[in-house]
Amino acid sequence: MTVFDLFRLDGKVAIITGASSGLGVAFAQAMAEAGANIVLGARRIDRLDDTARLVEQAGHEALAVATDVRDPESCYSLVNAAIERFGQVDVLVNNAGVGTAVPATCERPDEFRQVIDVNLNGCYWMAQACGRAMRPGSSIVNISAVLGITTAGLPQAAYAASKAGLIGLTRDLASSGRAARASASTRLLPASSRRR
Repeated sequence: MTVFDLFRLDGKVAIITGASSGLGVAFAQAMAEAGANIVLGARRIDRLDDTARLVEQAGHEALAVATDVRDPESCYSLVNAAIERFGQVDVLVNNAGVGTAVPATCERPDEFRQVIDVNLNGCYWMAQACGRAMRPGSSIVNISAVLGITTAGLPQAAYAASKAGLIGLTRDLASSGRAARASASTRLLPASSRRR
């Protein structure tokens, strides 16, 4: 047995939001290579189909579902599609995210709302929908950022606020593990560790 065998996901089903680009694609590939079937959620179905092909090339099943995490009904539809196709949800990776590079004094209300709606509220709705469907031992992984705990001197007030809120949400989910029927974690990765 190798250390990598400890991270196998054979027979598991993972939902990944923001799966149409960047880290979402990398998470989908890695989890498929570890043995999971993958449910992909994002707004652009054409790009999700590209990610689905990568999962299938790794020898596992993929289901692409157009999803807008800002809409609770869309989140529940994604989870319901996963249950209908695979009968279970074992892992949720809340990866969908947006940001603006606008100083707080100049940001429009709609810009602020969009960032909070995707980065914080979307994670809440997905965790709620999955938490109701998950079995004990399932996991929720929320992708936050270092800006949620410190500042980099960049004009990203909405992004920082959303990620700080996500860290708080994650702590609550983790502390109420039985109520949420899932463990939750936040990983803070330096930008240099991200796949480009």
